[in-house]
Amino acid sequence: MNPVVLLLAGFGMWLFLEGAVYAIAPDAMRRMAVMLAQLSTRELTMAGLIGAAIGAGIVWVAVQLA
Repeated sequence: MNPVVLLLAGFGMWLFLEGAVYAIAPDAMRRMAVMLAQLSTRELTMAGLIGAAIGAGIVWVAVQLA
């Protein structure tokens, strides 16, 4: 699979899902933004690293299955 196509598909899916969550539950997203602002830099960094690792794992599995 072409890496550019994979990146575009992933980016499009990310925008779609984030937009859908904002459309379905805008108040929950506001509460989450407030909660994120209250996290320490270390906690936010760790959450970002964990999310990135999970995302990389999902992409790896998807490429292996393609």
